[in-house]
Amino acid sequence: MIPARWILASASPRRRALIQLLGHPVEPMPVAVDEAPRPGEDPIACAVRLAEAKAQAAARHAPEALILAADTVVDLGGRILGKPRDAAEAREMLQALRNAPHWVHTALVVLPPPPGRRQVEVASTRVTMRPYRDEEIEAYVASGDPFDKAGAYAIQHPTFRPAAAVTGCYAAVVGLPLCHLARALRRLGWTPPADLPERCQEALHHRCTVYPEILPPDPRGIEPSPEAG
Repeated sequence: MIPARWILASASPRRRALIQLLGHPVEPMPVAVDEAPRPGEDPIACAVRLAEAKAQAAARHAPEALILAADTVVDLGGRILGKPRDAAEAREMLQALRNAPHWVHTALVVLPPPPGRRQVEVASTRVTMRPYRDEEIEAYVASGDPFDKAGAYAIQHPTFRPAAAVTGCYAAVVGLPLCHLARALRRLGWTPPADLPERCQEALHHRCTVYPEILPPDPRGIEPSPEAG
C-alpha cells in the first residue's frame, strides 16, 4: 500500500508546481547531492543515478514516506550540459545549443518504504533550438534565469522562448514528466486523475500528442512493474 505521506526530493519551483497537478498532498524536501557527471558517463545513466541519489537522501530523513525524485540532463551529442556555473558557461551552452537539436532526459525514481518496489521512469525528449541572436543570449543571461537550469535554459521562458520544435514530452523538459510519474505510481496501485494530461497541458500552455502512448486509460489502475530493486 502507498503511504499517505509523499515527499518530493527537490527544491525546483517548477517541479513543485507540476506535482500539485496529481491532486495528492506532496511535501517538498530539498536535498544536497553532487550533480557532477562521472567521466564518460552516459547521459541517461547520469540522470537515473542522480535521481536515485536524491531519492535515497530524502528517504534517510523520512523512511516511512513515499519519495519522489527527478533529475534532468541536457544531452548534446553525448555531452552532458548541467547547470552553468557562471555567465560565461551559460553563454557557451546557449551558443552550442543554438539552431540545432539535442535531447533532454528526465529520470524519475519513486521509492516506497520497504518492502515496496522502486519504480524508475525516463522521459527523453528531442528539442530543436531556434536561431536566436547573440543579443538575445546576453539579455537572457543577464536576467539570471539560466543559472539553476540544466543546459542554461527554461523552455517555457515567456520572452526568450528558445525552442523551435519539441518531439516528445514537453513537461520532461520543464523538469517533471507527469504522465511518466503517474505511470510509475499506477504500478504501485495508485490511480491518477483521469484528466491529468489535460491538467498538464493547461498548466504548461502546450498541446501534447504523446500522452496516450505514455499513460493510456487503464480501468484496473495497476500495471505490471518493469523495475524492481
